[in-house]
Amino acid sequence: MFESMDPMTLILMVCAGFFAGWVDAVVGGGGLVQLPALMLVPGLTPYQALAVNKLGSVFGTVASATTYYRRTSADLQTSLPTAVVAFFASMGGAIVATHIPTTLFKPIIVCALVGVLLFTVFKPNLGELQQLKHTGARHILTALGVGVVIGFYDGLLGPGTGSFLMIALISLLGYNFLLATAQTKIINLATNLGALIFFALAGYQVWSLGLLLGSANLCGGYLGARTAIARGNKFIRVMMMGVVSALILTMAWDLWSRALFF
Repeated sequence: MFESMDPMTLILMVCAGFFAGWVDAVVGGGGLVQLPALMLVPGLTPYQALAVNKLGSVFGTVASATTYYRRTSADLQTSLPTAVVAFFASMGGAIVATHIPTTLFKPIIVCALVGVLLFTVFKPNLGELQQLKHTGARHILTALGVGVVIGFYDGLLGPGTGSFLMIALISLLGYNFLLATAQTKIINLATNLGALIFFALAGYQVWSLGLLLGSANLCGGYLGARTAIARGNKFIRVMMMGVVSALILTMAWDLWSRALFF
């Protein structure tokens, strides 16, 4: 794969991987940076791009999840079982992704992202304080339900997974932004692994490119997690609104372009 890539493309991959890891660690949405960059690689099919994106993302989420766990009071009793169900749901989503035209879902995703953005904008105190809404079995069952839905979505499509997961943990369970981000990284690691294993077994993985991207993603993920922990809830909230806005504009432009040319 490297033989067919010019030096500028290699540099682009490293820069995209690093920035994607940083963004993903802070608020999610690293695929917004990584996937378009992968589409520029000569000879890479869409399924290979998805597979390489997942491999790169795994490195970043390992770094960020470990950093959050060591420096925050991440609730492992909630995040670990949620991560397990999200892992299998993500594999299921990846299987479905190879059999249906995923472009059919883009208008729905854009609407959902607009809802997330408006919900965050018009609730300025959202996620400032931690006020858990449930206890015991109800808390765990709610978290597991989030894991199934978001995990399946991440395997199926992926854009906005971190933002959807974060807003679900804040609004449905009552975590603040920082701890929701910490939980998100642990769960997101599982969803990335689930989709990665399927794509690898199906023969779509390009290991050399994925490991290059992963190395850069790991460095960005570590730095992004440290930045989010140092800057706190308000910084994460602002970053999330920025990333969600960028996702909306990117996907809306894609839909509009397709409508013009087809």
